[in-house]
Amino acid sequence: MSDRTSYPVGVPCWVDLVQPDFEATTAFYGGLFGWTFDVRTPEGAPATYAYALLDGRPVGGLGTPPPDEVVPDGWTQYVHVASADDAAAAVERAGGAVLNPPADVGPSGRVVLCADPEGARFGLWQAGTLAGAVAVNEPGTWSFSELHTADRSRAEEFYGTVLGWEVVPLDLGDDGATIGFWALDGYGAHLAGQDPAAGHDGGDGGLDRYADAVALVQDLGAEGEAAEPRWTVTFGVADADAALARAVELGATPLGPTIDTTYTRMVTVRDPQGATLRLSQYRPPEPA
Repeated sequence: MSDRTSYPVGVPCWVDLVQPDFEATTAFYGGLFGWTFDVRTPEGAPATYAYALLDGRPVGGLGTPPPDEVVPDGWTQYVHVASADDAAAAVERAGGAVLNPPADVGPSGRVVLCADPEGARFGLWQAGTLAGAVAVNEPGTWSFSELHTADRSRAEEFYGTVLGWEVVPLDLGDDGATIGFWALDGYGAHLAGQDPAAGHDGGDGGLDRYADAVALVQDLGAEGEAAEPRWTVTFGVADADAALARAVELGATPLGPTIDTTYTRMVTVRDPQGATLRLSQYRPPEPA
C-alpha cells in the first residue's frame, strides 16, 4: 500500500468527477474498482459529494453538479497550493482563467477550478482537514495525470510560472520529442524523506529528476486536428485486459486499442456518462 498523509505545495493531490446521475456513477466505479462511498453532504443539499474509498482509504471524490458553478465534463485533478486565492490570482496573471472562484468546502479545505491558456481544466486545493488522496499508486487508485497540449512552450511557461513545474523530455526513441513529464524540484526528496537541497540530476547524494515527476505531458499532434487540450487521469489496475472487460461489462466504451509501454499496459475508456479515464497495469520488464 502507498498511503499518503501529506502533499508538498505544487503536487497534484486529489481527483474527482461530477456527473448528473450519482447512483449510476457510484455503480460504475464501485463495480470497476471496488470502491465504497462516504457521502459528505447533508441530506437534501443541492448537490451530492462523496469520498470514494478503497479499503476505507480516500482515493478521490464523486458528486453531482452544484448549482451556479462551472462543471468539468470529466475527471479533474487538483494541485495542492498554500493559498487558493493567491494561486487563482497567479493563474489569471499567467494567462489562464478562474472558472469557479475560491470557495471553502467546510473544514476540508478551499478549492478553485481553473483553466490553462489553452482551456485545459484543473483544480487548486488548499488543504484543511483533507490533505488529498490517501491511497495512491496501487490497483484501484489514481496513479498519475497527463496534460495533452497543442502548445508545449506556452504550457511550460504557464505551469512553470503558476506551479513551479518544469518539463523533462522522456527518451522514447523516435517519439521522444512528443512526450515528457512535469517535474517539481524537491518532490523526490520529499518522498524519500531527504533534504530537498541534497541535489538532483544524478549528482553525488542527489536524486534523478525522474523522482521529481508529478505528471506527464503529451503533444496533441499525434491525436489529430480535432483533439482538444485537456488533462487525463489514469487509475492503476492489476490486469489491464480484465479491467477493460469489466469496464465494458459495466457500460464503458474503449477509446482505441490497449497499448504496451516499457513499464505499463494501458487502455483509455469512456464511462457510461461520458467521462474519459485511463486504466494502467504496471508491468516492468523481466530482469535480464
